[in-house]
Formats: sequence, C-alpha cells, structure tokens
Amino acid sequence: MEKFIIKDIVSENIKEELQKIGFDEGYINVARNKFIYKNIKIYNLNPAQANIIKQTALSVGADCATHREVIRGGIETSDAILGGSFSQLSKIAQKLSSQPFGLKELGGIILNHIKTKEAKTKLVGILNVTPDSFSDGGLYIDPKEAEKHLLQLIEDGADMIDIGAESTKPSAKPVSAEEQILRLKPVLNFVQKENLQIPISVDTRSAEVADFVLNNGASIINDVSGFDYDAKMPEIVSKYNAGVIIQHSKGIPENMQDTPAYNSVVDEIFFSLKEKIELAKSMGIKSIITDPGIGFGKTREHNLEIIDRCEEFYSLGYPLMMGISRKSFLGIKGVNGDDNNLKDILSGAIAYSLIKKKVDYLRVHNVKLHKKILDLA
Repeated sequence: MEKFIIKDIVSENIKEELQKIGFDEGYINVARNKFIYKNIKIYNLNPAQANIIKQTALSVGADCATHREVIRGGIETSDAILGGSFSQLSKIAQKLSSQPFGLKELGGIILNHIKTKEAKTKLVGILNVTPDSFSDGGLYIDPKEAEKHLLQLIEDGADMIDIGAESTKPSAKPVSAEEQILRLKPVLNFVQKENLQIPISVDTRSAEVADFVLNNGASIINDVSGFDYDAKMPEIVSKYNAGVIIQHSKGIPENMQDTPAYNSVVDEIFFSLKEKIELAKSMGIKSIITDPGIGFGKTREHNLEIIDRCEEFYSLGYPLMMGISRKSFLGIKGVNGDDNNLKDILSGAIAYSLIKKKVDYLRVHNVKLHKKILDLA
C-alpha cells in the first residue's frame, strides 16, 4: 500500500480546492463555511454570559476559552476567545439570539463579523510639500515640481492623493498653520484649476489648516494625531461633511520614539481607535478610515506585530489604511535615490502581504511599483 500524502490548504482558497475535487457546485458556498475558521475575542463578559457562550460553542463542536474562575463565578468579568468554523460561528450566533443577558445582540454582532471581506486595496499617493520630510523632503516644495509629481502619481495609478505640508517624522518640530497653508495653497489651486477628479486628503493636525483645505478642494483630513493635537478638528471635519483618516499615535513627533511601551500593542491601539471613532460619529462624521500608525510611537517589534495582525483592526467596522512606505523600521538609513529604491523594494514586499490580507488602503511614495504589486496579488 502506498503512503498517504497530505498537505495544508490556505483557507482563503478553499472554494477553489473544493471545486478541484469535484464537490457539488450547488452546495459549495455553504460547504466552504465549514472549512474557514476564525478566532474571535469578546471583551468584558460577566460569568453568566461567558458560561452560556462556552456551552453554546461546545454544543456545535466549537470551543470558547474563558478565565479559569468563570465556571464558579469567582471573577466579575472575563474576556473570551471563541473559535470555530464560519458555519459553527453562525450556528452559535443563531443560538445566542434566544439567550438572556444581552446575548441576542452579541449574536447579531457575530453574524456580521464573520462576513467575508471582499475589499480591493486602493493606493494613496504621497505628496510632501515640505523641506524636511524623512524620504523626499525638499523635492516638491516648489509648486511646479509638486504639480508634476501630483500628475505623475495619478498617471501611475493612485486612487487618492495625500498632501502634507508638515513633517511628522520622529523629532520633527511643529509647523505653524500659516506656513502649512502657504505651502498647500498653490497645489490645491492647481487641483481646482485642472478640475482633477481624484480624492484629495491633506495630512494635518491643525483644525485651522483643515478649515482652509476643505474649503479649497480637499475632501478628507488625515490627522496623524487622531484628534489629540487639536480638539477642534472633529468639528471642522463635520462642518464640511468631509472624510477623516484617524491615525493612532503615541506621543507627538518630538518625543514619540523616546521609549514607546505597551502592555498589548494591538489591543491598546484597537481601543484607542474605537474611542476616536465614537467621537467622530458623535460629531456626525460618516466617512472614516482608520490607521494604526506604523512608526508613530512604536518600536520595530511593535510595527511588525501590527502588520502581522492588521486584520484584527477590521473588527472596528471601518476601512483600514496602512502606511509602511520607506519608514525607518525597514532598517534602511539614508535618503538618496539608491536608499529609496531599496526602501521601495522592502515596502513592496510587505505591501504584498497586506494586499493579500485585503487591507483597504496603502499609503505609498512609489505608486507605480505598488500598482504592479497590486496587479500581481
């Protein structure tokens, strides 16, 4: 008798694999959910809730891990990790709909949570009109050069342009609102004059700058401070019914890389972004993009963990942007052409994995390269 041959299958390809073995096409979409698995973390359950969820999971052949004291009510609250196939999780959600202690609502949340993400990654081209940005400072501060680069980014395949007039690299000093506006005005005038039909975001922490740019062609504000720098920012974004990119940042550029520390980096960023989302929603802001803030108050290890676990931020329910392009965690120092070429190659390698994870937006310097990677993924 010949030896058995086995191999692993990547779960995202399971439908194709079922087709290859001749599985019944009429049942294939139902069957695929039996082969796709997910682990969900549920926070702050009381013992009654946790016990019901665990017993419900066991009843369908799945499982749920809780604090060891939950079973005898020896703890006030416990987080739980619920794991199973999509099919099992769907059955759990349906069973919870008839349970007390608010678990009916949790059932609905779980059903929504296990929907397959279908988003195609979009590219956000970076245009820095600054003298001191970490990668291309000074290259596009001349309005004519900025205009040419803007058009090149569009030609290369950008879906959005993010314009910045203040460097927020580590140790960078703040730039006044007046100076930012002075740098931004020519390129925004060009956008309006040419009637460019591409979303324009402006990378600024200043509500005064946001007020100006949203009245002059921009439609999105990219606030790297996540509303922490200027408390008036949510009001201004709401005033123009504009979109906002809420980024996580620990500290300010002057000190954010001094000694960044977290107990649980992904959880802390998740709950910080969740809080900022609730603030934005309370102000009537509807168009929200989240960004965990690679390089903003994080060590290299933190950055790599965020990249590896980025899919956990999808649970926030809003599009996710990742900005990895040419950043220092890649380990390449210098800002000349050869250095940037190497940074782009490394950025592209990581971008491929993020595209496969269906990240909604990638903020990049080299749009042309990333467009090629996107076409390959």
